[in-house]
Amino acid sequence: MPRTATVTRETAETAIELSLTIDGDGDSTAETGIGFLDHMLDSFAKHGLFDLDVTCDGDLHVDDHHTIEDVAIALGTAVDEALGDRAGIQRFADRKVPLDEAVAGAVVDVSGRPLFRFDGTFSQATVGEFTSAMAPHFFRSLATNAGLTLHTEITGENAHHEIEALFKAVARALDDATRPDERREGTPSTKGTL
Repeated sequence: MPRTATVTRETAETAIELSLTIDGDGDSTAETGIGFLDHMLDSFAKHGLFDLDVTCDGDLHVDDHHTIEDVAIALGTAVDEALGDRAGIQRFADRKVPLDEAVAGAVVDVSGRPLFRFDGTFSQATVGEFTSAMAPHFFRSLATNAGLTLHTEITGENAHHEIEALFKAVARALDDATRPDERREGTPSTKGTL
């Protein structure tokens, strides 16, 4: 069965349409009103081999917070729906990704138990209209709504590179963890469910 989901999220702050295919080709169309967020979503799709289409009409006259957070909530919800009962997946994965002087790491457990940790600081407070501190918040919202245990870290000298490496590392780890394991039948847990 295709692992896909379509999510609509409407609040007083944002209106989002998002579609996701887990087993995709890395194709992406992102129109959120925040150029750097669009770039990160395209990178996430490309490096995770996910097909992703997302549009967001957000209250950018306030700031970037609601748009970034709500897109992450919608993406996490789509990941959760597309994976279903998570039967037959690898479940665990970790990746480190360099981007010039920056290095980011991500360790993921597609456990159904949301938890997020982040270690590091960003070298600049903003990248374009994207507040750097929103990058960990994006992944916290993603992990919470996708049911992921996600540990991340970054080092570097340039916030653009640090954040981009982080998006790539999480995408690669999530791609690895959600891949089917041909040897595994059922849910990869001694509990019998995730």
